[in-house]
Amino acid sequence: MRFADSGHGWGRSLANAERGRVGGRLIERRSIDYVPLAERHGKVWHLWPVWFAGDAHLATVATGVVGVALGGNLVWMAVAVVLGSALGTFFMAFHSTQGPQLGLPQMIQSRPQFGYVGALLVWGVALIAYIGYNAFNQILAAQTIHSLYGGPAAPTMIGFTALSVFFAVVGYDLIHVAQRLIAYTLIVALLVFTAAVSWHGGFDPAELDWRQFVAVPFLAQVFAAASYQVSWSIYVSDYSRYLPRDVGVTASFWWTYLGAFIGGTWTMLVGTVAAAAFPHLEVVAALRAAADAVLPHFGKPLLICSLLGLVTITSLNFYGASLTLMSVADSLASVKPSLGKRLLALLLSAVAATSLALAASHDFVTQFGEFLAILLYLFTPWTAINLVDFYWVRKGHYSVREIFNPHGMYGRWNWRGLVAYFVGFAAMIPFFSTDLYKGPIARALGGADVAMLVGLPVSAIVYVWSCRSLDLEKDRADAVRADIGLDPIMEAQSDPAPSPSAAIAPEAL
Repeated sequence: MRFADSGHGWGRSLANAERGRVGGRLIERRSIDYVPLAERHGKVWHLWPVWFAGDAHLATVATGVVGVALGGNLVWMAVAVVLGSALGTFFMAFHSTQGPQLGLPQMIQSRPQFGYVGALLVWGVALIAYIGYNAFNQILAAQTIHSLYGGPAAPTMIGFTALSVFFAVVGYDLIHVAQRLIAYTLIVALLVFTAAVSWHGGFDPAELDWRQFVAVPFLAQVFAAASYQVSWSIYVSDYSRYLPRDVGVTASFWWTYLGAFIGGTWTMLVGTVAAAAFPHLEVVAALRAAADAVLPHFGKPLLICSLLGLVTITSLNFYGASLTLMSVADSLASVKPSLGKRLLALLLSAVAATSLALAASHDFVTQFGEFLAILLYLFTPWTAINLVDFYWVRKGHYSVREIFNPHGMYGRWNWRGLVAYFVGFAAMIPFFSTDLYKGPIARALGGADVAMLVGLPVSAIVYVWSCRSLDLEKDRADAVRADIGLDPIMEAQSDPAPSPSAAIAPEAL
């Protein structure tokens, strides 16, 4: 059975798909296409090491430095890290449940909200984010290797990129296995560091003084941590879409939440401690100095462990970039997903990120960090719209075939998602707080950045309001009709999977 009625011949026969299980091949064959139930495998608990290791690396350490750099003390910045990480991970983890339900990568799921072509809006921003973050990761890797062993930056960046791309080429299963091994290694390293810090102590009393509360650094650290965790939302489903459909929505949420929250919070706190102890050093040097101070000669192994996490998160970024680039290509000119196209997309992503990293100066990296902060503003309305559509409006009922149909039921441009996006983004502008631009309300708050708290509810409310005219019964009936014969195993099941909205009871969260 081929997806012959998708409008452009997209798809793969299910007979071939049943023989193409990811675990049975060295290199993953699928890209942006639907993963049939015959290929689903893995356990839901495998999600926690993916996101623990995905958050436990040097870029996350750098996020924990923000508040201290602005003048906050250790104890209050630690509270800010925990609060911000808890908030951002909450929204991020909800995207994880979409993967098993739909069997699709994250960004392709934006078409029902924004339209077949309209989704290019968020995909373009996602591509810039992937490439930008990976360029920053390559620079961090070069700094780490130079700190450990010396040597020029360019060969380090190229070698680091090649290793990261290798993981992305092999794909989903290797990434999961690598993340499990690295997660266990990082837990040991973080436990040793935490125990050594607790035993050693030695902080300036002002760093532990609860009376030294300063609002601006506190709020800056809260929303830096929250925004950092939300930024993973653009590819959460990429790493849950091969799971069986019946793993449970609540289980997939919590395994993702616990992995990302614990890994992210713990690693940010390491950065906060290092910055408080050595405020005048850059991130890599401060981390090594802090580790050596509490446990002699531990700085080097801690940096190596952090570098392992940086390799795999860079591979996750390349993997997501390749899927997003293929989604962009499919919207511009319908393409049939294939291994060759995925590898080409990976190569283009790697070349772009490496070129940017090699060309970057110190000042450029600082400026680009500001630009990445703006990208997080751009993703806030998207995550609100995507989640409210999945859990509140359509309640998880979509047509996979129609998502890939350029003339299908979701249209080429969906005014509802686009209007909600731009209204939500505009509502955040007065709250923006970066070196490039500070909105009037942000200036009145002393530079504190609370834009995300505004963009999330405004975008969600506008989208729900705009969907009042949507005939949801017809939408659901059309989706069911379009996907008849899509997956014989699904249709053979006597009890259909519960809708995501019903599966997550408020008391479970």
